[in-house]
Amino acid sequence: MPTPPRAAVEFSPVRSADTAGRIVAEPTARPETIAADALVVFMAEGAVGAGSAAALDRVTGGLLGRLAAAGELGGKRYECVSLLAAPGLAAGQLLVVGLGKREEVDAGVLYKAAATAARQLAGRPRAQVVFVADGSWTTRQVEQAVAGAAVGMVGQDLYRADRRRTPFGATVWTAASPEAVRAGATIADGVNLARRLVNTAPDDLYPQSFADEAAAVAGRTGMEIEIWDEEQLLRERCQAILAVGRGSSRPPRLVILRYRGPGRQDGPPEVALVGKGVTFDSGGLSLKPSDSMLTMKCDMAGGAAVLAAAATIAALRLPVHLVAAIGLVENMTGPAAYKLGDVITARSGTTIEVHNTDAEGRIVLADVLDVVRGLQPARIVDAATLTGACMVALGHDVAGLFTNDQPWCDRIAAAARAVGEPVWQLPMYADYDEQIKSEVADIKNVGDGRWGGSITAAKFLERFVGGIPWTHIDIAGPAFAEKPKPWTDGGGTGAMVRPFVELIRGG
Repeated sequence: MPTPPRAAVEFSPVRSADTAGRIVAEPTARPETIAADALVVFMAEGAVGAGSAAALDRVTGGLLGRLAAAGELGGKRYECVSLLAAPGLAAGQLLVVGLGKREEVDAGVLYKAAATAARQLAGRPRAQVVFVADGSWTTRQVEQAVAGAAVGMVGQDLYRADRRRTPFGATVWTAASPEAVRAGATIADGVNLARRLVNTAPDDLYPQSFADEAAAVAGRTGMEIEIWDEEQLLRERCQAILAVGRGSSRPPRLVILRYRGPGRQDGPPEVALVGKGVTFDSGGLSLKPSDSMLTMKCDMAGGAAVLAAAATIAALRLPVHLVAAIGLVENMTGPAAYKLGDVITARSGTTIEVHNTDAEGRIVLADVLDVVRGLQPARIVDAATLTGACMVALGHDVAGLFTNDQPWCDRIAAAARAVGEPVWQLPMYADYDEQIKSEVADIKNVGDGRWGGSITAAKFLERFVGGIPWTHIDIAGPAFAEKPKPWTDGGGTGAMVRPFVELIRGG
């Protein structure tokens, strides 16, 4: 009989009920001896004779080598080859996951490869699945593989009686340290929290219920939290947030989270995370067509990423003084809805002429950024599903970066690429400032015409950071997958949670 697992991640303070089951580290166990529904091994192209794949090839009497020689097993990236009743294994199924070219394997590839395997296996209930790490992987690579597996087994079917994905009862990682497994599982819980929030129906997730969720997460992770209701927003002169929320029967909220890590008790925050939390965006009086409105429950994905990243950072006890702020509104068409031609006085005193009520996210963030600026953080980064123009420029999978401080932007880009989330920087030339000047107010909320819309939106936000080093991340494309991919179901992706955690871990 196999030895029972010893180092288990029973509970993470980030974790919610719909995430992965028990995640176990068995660093010295022989994977072939563990009774499981499935055993997962990773293999680079042409690398049957290397790493963990070589060990499994020997155990199975050269089976993997024979399949590779016959062209049935190539190690192509994210290709899954399933073998039943493989000789020498206590597991009922062996799943070989391709990693592509060995020299191109990094943490991002391992995250997606593990997620692909888990997603395939989670198509039906499984009590236990064993993943075999490779001794050549770095700690960060192990963490991302663990995270990927725990994300891949969780689907978007929150409201289905017959779910398409069933998390494993237990996931066992061999040849991986308990510390790396524990960190990877915690990161996965953050990603899955963000995904769940994005996938929740807008009638269930609205400003107050999102704030309630944030309060519960803060309580579990030890973060401090303030929630500003409409009366507090009025006292704080947050007229921009209030204007966008006027058309809804559900009033806006501002959530402010604070985390002080080990050794970080006094002084201003080192980093501020800011998120757009439009829990549903009808477009307001500039009403969206139905096809464009259908997925607008995802317009709070920036806020979800900020909450989930802050919770993960707190759960990992990273040494940083962090503040996170999320502006929460519904953009609806009620009788008090803000109108084209309105002039709003933001908290900073800047006046904003409204030319399009569907350009609401930047108006909300104007007040949130001003609140954060008053806390005097050393650096600010915001995440927002801000513009369709960014998707025109970069497609569905790449986030756009905009900055007033190149070294800060470079650190964020490096963190994103280190965990396999693609980003690309767009320019912030001063000439774009001219496009948001208004004839009747200080600025207007859209540029001149449709061209360069993601840049003019970023130039709008820049007005409210007061010269603090700042980077804006437009996640309109990668935040929501309209179709499934090998490593994820459709719906919320949890974009920017892992990069934010990596950013803080990188110092």
